Amino acid sequence: MPEYLAPGVYPEEVSLRPKSIEGVGTSTTGFVGMTGRGPTGITPPLLTCFADFELYYGGLDNLSIGGKSATNYLAHGARAFFDNGGSRLYVARVLGANAKPGGVLINTDAADEDHKVTFAARTPGGAADPVTHANFSVQLALSKLATTKALAMRQDPGTLVNSGADYFVMGTDPLKTTAGDNGAAFKALDDKAQVSIVTLSAVMRDASGAVVAEYAGLGLDPAHARYAGLVLGPTPPNTRDALTNPVVLNLGSKVDTFGLRAAIEKGSGTYALSGGSDGDGPPADTDWDNALNLLLGLEDISIIAAPGSSSFERATSDSINQKLIGSAETRRAYRIAVLDTPPSMEPNDVRDLKSALDSKYAALYYPWIVVANPLASTDPTQPSTIALPPSGFVCGIYARTDIQRGVFKPPANETVTGAIGLQRDVRFGEQEVLNPLGINCIRSLPNRGFRVWGARTLSSDPDWTYVNVRRYFLYLEASIDQSSQWAVFEPNGPPLWRQVRGAIIDFLRNEWISGALIGATPKEAFYVLCDRSTTMSQNDLDNGRMICEIGVVVVKPAEFVIFRIGQTTIGARD
Repeated sequence: MPEYLAPGVYPEEVSLRPKSIEGVGTSTTGFVGMTGRGPTGITPPLLTCFADFELYYGGLDNLSIGGKSATNYLAHGARAFFDNGGSRLYVARVLGANAKPGGVLINTDAADEDHKVTFAARTPGGAADPVTHANFSVQLALSKLATTKALAMRQDPGTLVNSGADYFVMGTDPLKTTAGDNGAAFKALDDKAQVSIVTLSAVMRDASGAVVAEYAGLGLDPAHARYAGLVLGPTPPNTRDALTNPVVLNLGSKVDTFGLRAAIEKGSGTYALSGGSDGDGPPADTDWDNALNLLLGLEDISIIAAPGSSSFERATSDSINQKLIGSAETRRAYRIAVLDTPPSMEPNDVRDLKSALDSKYAALYYPWIVVANPLASTDPTQPSTIALPPSGFVCGIYARTDIQRGVFKPPANETVTGAIGLQRDVRFGEQEVLNPLGINCIRSLPNRGFRVWGARTLSSDPDWTYVNVRRYFLYLEASIDQSSQWAVFEPNGPPLWRQVRGAIIDFLRNEWISGALIGATPKEAFYVLCDRSTTMSQNDLDNGRMICEIGVVVVKPAEFVIFRIGQTTIGARD
């Protein structure tokens, strides 16, 4: 209660209505897996289209694992995610075993390590043949952008200037910033002498020749505001540069302004990085854990998957499935894991795979989906079609359904955008065996295209049979959790209880109006209890517990639509 000590008027702001609860997003997805390039070990950037994925993680080009070309499943999965309606994606990259970055030495005549100027890939990765092909190339060029009077330019700090054979850093003492007698030579110039501003430009291209990053106006001296050794260095001041620039400029400890200029002028101008490798085997077990832990720190993620992980040997893929489930089951993670079956599996094999899985926080999809190979248009050696794991498509369908209908709508009977076939057609009789086990089939239906034809979790608990029920409860729990933090440490009495009840009732009433809850009236669709007589005892109050009980009647899918048809007689229903 405010203090009133002196006579006067005291306006006060008070809340006259319950706190509101805002529904959380449900369509943000997190992928883990191998990519051609990109950041590792840091919080991944948000991707809102496939062009963003290409910017940070490269394109669809195949990986090289153990010297063999391998489909870049995660990149294809990201493309399928966005094509099927996804709009927000995070990717936690994992590296193959013994992956290494490519590199190139610019000044091959360097006297020792301290005088070397090198470019290296910022992160490990390589092309299909890491020995003979470049995973990146860098084109450098020195340019003279302007010519002006020498003395007039001294007040512009941090730019390298050329006067014939003389260079200096503008705004500093030429005697202290040039080599040999260049300072004395420059000092002899008068204000009529002409000098040229010299800058560096750099263009980075991937193995296909596409420009990945481009920089201009870089300085060659540390005093320059855009010093090349900093902007292109291991720790650029701009975070975006650290994420999008695939190469890093490494300078030996004794490389000065003139040594850097000399190295660039003596070189070819274009440098191909080679020797990079995506690894000789699957990522280490702990790398998957670390990647999933990065995604746990992003609270807006509600769907996780690892497109391509099921292509590894069975023991490895089974382990990754368990890690995905474990991550989804983490307390207050509020997410579901979308799992893939391995490629080319028969229905009996899928049954065996399912027998080791039981979770209300995961869903399994079968079979793999065949699409037109986008790489075949530029590389005739590539097959015209490829089979991809379904998780990328399905996660996009989850997002599309959430946006168009709501998270309470089962993500099934939905078309698979981009599909032109299935690796294994599932017949009706086969699905009669698989569906009760919680194996969601993707089917080719006459005149209806390719559709997700299942909406079950992997749980044996009948309360959590359906994906939409699981996801809707996660949505309710996360929404109430995030919007009720204001109640912590409030006085635990009737005023607080009324506010909490009112906020949740208003929230659930809107859910009922939207069709997420069943009932002719709100009273039939849900109830909210929070008071001394029904949900809390004196012991609860003494221990600082406020307990609110919420019951909702959720919508479950019409999985079996039954029409009873029989003969009747005239007037039989009168």
